[in-house]
Amino acid sequence: MEHRATWVAAGLELRRQGKQPVIAGAFPFNALATIADRGRVRKERIAPGAFNWTLENEDREVSLLLGHSFDRPLASRRNGSLTLRADDTALSFEAAIDPALEDVSHVRDALALLASGLVKGISPGFRVPPREAVPDAERLDPEPGNPGVFIRTILQLVLYELSLVTRPAYEASQAELRAMQNTAHPVRTERIILP
Repeated sequence: MEHRATWVAAGLELRRQGKQPVIAGAFPFNALATIADRGRVRKERIAPGAFNWTLENEDREVSLLLGHSFDRPLASRRNGSLTLRADDTALSFEAAIDPALEDVSHVRDALALLASGLVKGISPGFRVPPREAVPDAERLDPEPGNPGVFIRTILQLVLYELSLVTRPAYEASQAELRAMQNTAHPVRTERIILP
């Protein structure tokens, strides 16, 4: 089953250093999301290590998109413009936007939406492997203090895209726009703190 959850971007920051914009973000493991799905409300979280298969298989394509639209790509792991990494607390990404693409309308839109603070979330597009392939890819845990409610914990998944979105479900994540510093030429740094 395809799944898209969204993490809220907290403390957005815009940096311009040099000419190449970089969109960077992270969403934390074990952050709780409440998701409405076909009239049902459920809670879920992604456990540390859930992205390991995707991270270990570097030839696995993952794209950064605007609004889950594959016809609005911003960066790609396959072409080297998107890097992913994880630690015990979060999955982080960094997308180097080719300056030549800044004239493409959806790239311009994405950068402007980030700069204005209208894009507030990061949403991964992923699939949970079938039980036949990975028997313990997910589990249900009772919610502490509310044993009648269960939280879906995703332990293993296959990531195929990350998207910048406007409607978040998760309460903690970070996304920021940066421009990579050109090491050959010193540049002025401009910093704007967004709400």
